[in-house]
Amino acid sequence: MKLGIVGLPNVGKSTLFNAITNAGAQSANYPFCTIEPNVGVVAVPDKRLDKLAEMYDPEKYTPAMIEFVDIAGLVKGASKGEGLGNKFLANIRECDAIVHVVRCFENTDIVHVEGSIDPKRDIETINLELILSDVEMLERRIDKTKKLIKGDKKYQKDLDLFERILEALNEGKSARSVEMDEDEQEIISEVALLTTKPVIYAANMSDEDFSNGIESNKFLDAVREVAAEENAGVLPICAQIEEEIVDMDKEEKEMFLSDLGLTESGLDRLIKECYSLLGLISYLTAGKPEVRAWTITKGTKAPQAAGKIHTDFERGFIRAEVVSFDDLMACGSIAAAKEKGLYRSEGKDYVMNDGDVVLFRFNV
Repeated sequence: MKLGIVGLPNVGKSTLFNAITNAGAQSANYPFCTIEPNVGVVAVPDKRLDKLAEMYDPEKYTPAMIEFVDIAGLVKGASKGEGLGNKFLANIRECDAIVHVVRCFENTDIVHVEGSIDPKRDIETINLELILSDVEMLERRIDKTKKLIKGDKKYQKDLDLFERILEALNEGKSARSVEMDEDEQEIISEVALLTTKPVIYAANMSDEDFSNGIESNKFLDAVREVAAEENAGVLPICAQIEEEIVDMDKEEKEMFLSDLGLTESGLDRLIKECYSLLGLISYLTAGKPEVRAWTITKGTKAPQAAGKIHTDFERGFIRAEVVSFDDLMACGSIAAAKEKGLYRSEGKDYVMNDGDVVLFRFNV
């Protein structure tokens, strides 16, 4: 999963990026690497995987991974090449979802590019640039489709959809606000529009807001209002807190967060929100050689889930031997789960569940 962190300059975007990618490196020696200055790969914290590691004492421990891309601060006119303009927009096109950091704190030492704090205006500034970029791309696609229709009428459905979305964009609405059936969603997915991507608004607050309770923040409702209109997620977060807990050990971090009324770090909450927004779950494989988490979409059937490990697993799929993580923990071993009839053999139509511990049988 690849997440693009966006926002206006001076909203706390890079502070948040640096904090969460460093935090990913600190937690239980999870793998972490910096591919280039603005890209960080972070492990998805999963306590179930930790429990399986205790049970199997594996040679290798492999959590699911998320790639965070810190995209340069956007300014007005980016769609026309202002600032880093087109490079910025190209980077977003490659992401699965957008984490849009919105400034919801006042600090006279940190100048706001617009001179005042107004989350709704800031969100509209960035969304307008994304919409303008999509208009340009869709107009080119419509011209191309009109030429194709002359030779083949099957492209009429594509054209009708593109024109419907263009109408919404010209009204200042995002492409994701347009109702589409499954076929239409598949058609538009090939166009890589920016405003079809799921968005989480990270409302960046002060540490005082978290101490006093997030509802005390006077800007949060404005972010929630915009998110509700777009079916987007909202995550109250404090980049400053995330920065402070980076170098703390586990116990110290838990105590610090507890004093603020939090049970999880911003990174953990952000990852959960992203999984929920994108409709993702994890299944687990476990044994002495390796315990590992695999990320799939909700509704994925067993053969396609097996294909995440290797295409041969899907091609030669025979069955999936499955036990839920909770049942395995309650029984204490696979053998005990088998005795209680909780270790099942599932076929090609089995829909995977979050936390399934699986062994795939295949023959190629």
